[in-house]
Amino acid sequence: MALENDSDDGMDAFMDRFKTQRYKNAFSESNWEEEFDKVPMFMKSLPEDFDPKQYPELSCLQAIIHDEDRTPEEKAKSLKDEGNSFFKEKTYERAIIAYTAALKENCGDQDTNTVLLTNRAAAQFHLGNVRSALKDAAAAKKIKPDHLKALIRGAQCCVELRKFADAIQWCDEGLKVHPTDKKLQELRAAADKQKRAAERDARKAKVKEKKMLSEKETLLAAIKERGIKLLQHEKPPRCGSDSEDEDGGSSAAIAELNLDDMNSQEATGVRVFVDEKGAMHWPVLFLYPEHQQTDFISAFCESSCFIDHLMVVFGEELPPWDTDRKYLPQNLQLFFEDEEKETLYQVNPEASLLEVLQHKRFFVKAGTPSFLILVNDSPFSKQFLKGTKFQRF
Repeated sequence: MALENDSDDGMDAFMDRFKTQRYKNAFSESNWEEEFDKVPMFMKSLPEDFDPKQYPELSCLQAIIHDEDRTPEEKAKSLKDEGNSFFKEKTYERAIIAYTAALKENCGDQDTNTVLLTNRAAAQFHLGNVRSALKDAAAAKKIKPDHLKALIRGAQCCVELRKFADAIQWCDEGLKVHPTDKKLQELRAAADKQKRAAERDARKAKVKEKKMLSEKETLLAAIKERGIKLLQHEKPPRCGSDSEDEDGGSSAAIAELNLDDMNSQEATGVRVFVDEKGAMHWPVLFLYPEHQQTDFISAFCESSCFIDHLMVVFGEELPPWDTDRKYLPQNLQLFFEDEEKETLYQVNPEASLLEVLQHKRFFVKAGTPSFLILVNDSPFSKQFLKGTKFQRF
């Protein structure tokens, strides 16, 4: 929520008046020589006594020359005015520099210091430096606890930072001394509404997290109960552990039951799940090396047989890449690969997915069981299997 008057000293009211007034001091053919003579660079002689309002540029030059003669209060006020000018031009970085320089003058005028801090907070807020703006608003409130603009700015900052309880506190402090201020009332209502919404979202997130944790525990228990092995990223060997079990303790290692390695690498990001009847459904990948093609089954029930899915994939309508119409369910061979032992295991199409997953040398990689499919006795199949160790399931 933006402030109606962003900076102090009535700058916004001045700008509103400025928009409706016509500029009356432009040079014209009749007065340009006279106007030029008022500009220090073009003056033929220096006026002995002059009105600063008539000669503002000259007044500024003399102020710079005699700066040491001015009090800290005068310097602070001059820098504040400079900052206000930059603020009106929306050059907030320069406005902050001017307000900061004014504060460094350490003038004893608490009203001036409060205005400087409030104005700098406004400039910081416009730049998106919300924490810095809140710090300045708090400093201004410390000097003058009833300063309306500091109270409003502080509440705004807290809302932006999603510190809704703090925003409400700022508003309540302000309403004690400004009970009828509409901005504070609106800010408090908005902060309270957002606070309740944030609390509701936090409760929902907690319930969701609890549900996800329960589902994860159920899934891990199901995997463990079935004796399914997950392939984990390689880790450094443990100290003092030199033994290696041929069937289970491979160098790649059976993963500890951790779902961090169970996300499918497919674009769908599908993950294994347990349905309401307790059956597991896995994302499964069929690979066709002869044609460099794949099929992705997002939910392969563990009790389903491979032949069931092959009948669907290669049923009445064959895939367009099978131009020779060789990929018929009864002509296909299925294999899974044991990467560590560089061995292929041939799978019976009548076997269920669970039977294969429970094989002592099957490791689920990246949460997605993968299988190679070849055409039985085809030239490519013979070449592909040549020199490769493979065993029947």
